[in-house]
Amino acid sequence: MNTICLVIDRLHAGYVGAYGNSWIETPCLDRLAARSILFDQALVDSPQLELLYRSYWHGRHAMCPQGPLRDRPTLAAMLRDAGVSTTLLTDEKTVAGHRLAADFDELIEIDPPVQLQVADEIELTHLGKCFAQAISWLETAEEPFLLWCHLAGLGTVWDAPLEFRQAYRDQGDPPPSDKADVAGAFLPPDHDPDQVLGFAQSYAGQVSLLDACLGALLEFLKGSPAGNETLLVLVSARGFPLGEHLRVGKCDDALYGELVHVPWMLRLPDEFGATLRTQTLVQPSDLWATLLDWWGIDEKPPSPSGESLMPIIRGDAVDSVDRLCITAAQGRAIRTPAWYLRTGGETELFAKPDDRWEVNNVADRCQEVVECLEDALLQYEQTVRAGRIRDLPPLSEVLLSGLD
Repeated sequence: MNTICLVIDRLHAGYVGAYGNSWIETPCLDRLAARSILFDQALVDSPQLELLYRSYWHGRHAMCPQGPLRDRPTLAAMLRDAGVSTTLLTDEKTVAGHRLAADFDELIEIDPPVQLQVADEIELTHLGKCFAQAISWLETAEEPFLLWCHLAGLGTVWDAPLEFRQAYRDQGDPPPSDKADVAGAFLPPDHDPDQVLGFAQSYAGQVSLLDACLGALLEFLKGSPAGNETLLVLVSARGFPLGEHLRVGKCDDALYGELVHVPWMLRLPDEFGATLRTQTLVQPSDLWATLLDWWGIDEKPPSPSGESLMPIIRGDAVDSVDRLCITAAQGRAIRTPAWYLRTGGETELFAKPDDRWEVNNVADRCQEVVECLEDALLQYEQTVRAGRIRDLPPLSEVLLSGLD
């Protein structure tokens, strides 16, 4: 039993075919999705990597008190005690230098690109080199293993060969940029739509590059004995704004869907549960609990927010989580099956799941809902700091199913 966790930072859920995109060709991502359990409503609990990885590796929600991190074992430490070899492979210094990363048996740190320039071939791109390093490691890996890959390529350099982005240029469109710099800007309300189109074309080319690299990994696993016994998780750490809400790239941490709603696919070795799509609200600490459950580790510290997803995968009856909360330096947010409320500056309310990318702010028309959600957000934060979110009382029906 092996596990590969592939965390693709800055992967926008709206640019993946399995999540509704029909513009970008992602055959390998789509093939993986068809063989996986797909979580449609996965949200990060913080876009800040330091807090996010406490959830992934410690089972602690980002809203939990900072406190000492050595008061409970990490995911890597518990797997090591169970006889599992653990390796962290990353090109992100924040992840490599995280206080919890020290519990991995091995750290493979990939240097970021020195020069930002478009490559002529896939193998010469930064993502191509990262995936090649991962495949090289897998060729000699000793089982059982956990390989955790955090790859920042979508937010570091846009170096896919030019034909990748040119494939998304329609007749009459201006030519896409030939630069490898990652876009980042606040847009004025009267911005030029062609500018945003250029950003989208370049980003789409980078997603196509990711798809090709993933295809190479999937082919390797298909032909590898270890691949038949490997759980593969693909998830994103954060999305990448591309003009929604007048933001492009890493300009701030405004908690809109394009930043916090992420793709999450989980492929079991026997493809059990393949094609299952679930609307269950899930968050990073659930991955911590799920991996420990899958490895059969029963003696684990309690998590204030994480719940194993294996019962959902097995089809067992479970009580669905009725809310998720997110924190960032610029505000807080709460998501229920029917609503999404973000605070920080202007308080905004959006109806879910219909308003997927938060286009219509209805806070002025639903003030009672806003007040109820603000109370629920405060209650969540207090509970997650002191206990478990399962101890929260159920939300009112209007917060679960919306207004008639």
